[in-house]
This record gives sequence, structure tokens and C-alpha cells, in this order.
Amino acid sequence: MNKIEIFPGLFREIEKIVSVPGRNRTKLEKICRLIKDQLPGYDWVGFYLVSSDKERQLILGPFAGEPTEHTLIAFGQGICGQAAETEKTFIVDDVSRESNYLSCSLNVRSEIVVPLFKNGHLVGELDIDSHTPAAFTRDDERFLERVGEIAAGLI
Repeated sequence: MNKIEIFPGLFREIEKIVSVPGRNRTKLEKICRLIKDQLPGYDWVGFYLVSSDKERQLILGPFAGEPTEHTLIAFGQGICGQAAETEKTFIVDDVSRESNYLSCSLNVRSEIVVPLFKNGHLVGELDIDSHTPAAFTRDDERFLERVGEIAAGLI
């Protein structure tokens, strides 16, 4: 089964996670694990949250995958920081060609970062890394933006 065929059922599972009682952080963690486990090429899935203490900073939130040293990212820094600065989704087919890329792992080849908005304000991002070059398409973008709309309500 390809990713596009997986998206609808996965989205329903995410809606279920969000709808049951529980801590929002736990729900975000479950969303990360579910996406990472169900979608081929989604090797690291995590949320970065806009800091309420430090101006124009992203703080690592719940994630699934290898630990990262990038727990605090300034707006404009790296792909995540660029997405926060511009408030636009970034798809990077080859991270080695990006001069502003913050390397989380030598295995990462491509990345997608989707900004999350609540009441018109940036509240975080959904960041996905892949060990496969050019792993993300516009279909991934549309799916992850829908996930982001739901996840933003948990932030």
C-alpha cells in the first residue's frame, strides 16, 4: 500500500487520538508515533512549539525517532526556523544542498516542515525527516497540513 492509500485511515486514527480524554502532550506523542510507524520514509516525526518564554524561538516538543540535539531553534535558523519565519510549509528534497540546514542525523536526506496555527497565530510546527531523498510530495504536504490543523488545537 502506498502513502496516499494510507492517509485517510491514518487521519481517522489521529482524529480518534484527539477525541479521547487525556493530556494534550500525550496525544501529540501518540500522533508522532502513529505517523512514524505507519508511513514509509517518515523516520523522525516531531513537534516544535513556539516558546512562550523566549521570543522567536521554537522548543522541541513530543517526537518519535532518534533523539536530537536541536531542542531550541531560533526563527530563521535551519529549515524549521525558516518555516517559522515565513509561516510557510517547506519541502526539502535534498538537505545536503541547503546551506541553512541543521543536521539532526547523518542519515537524514529530506525534510518537510509544516507550520501550525491557532486562532491565526503560529503555535508550532510539525517536522518530518526522512532517510530517503525527495521523500515528500504535495500529497504529503496536504495530509500533514490537515494533521497540523488538528494538532494545533492541542498546543
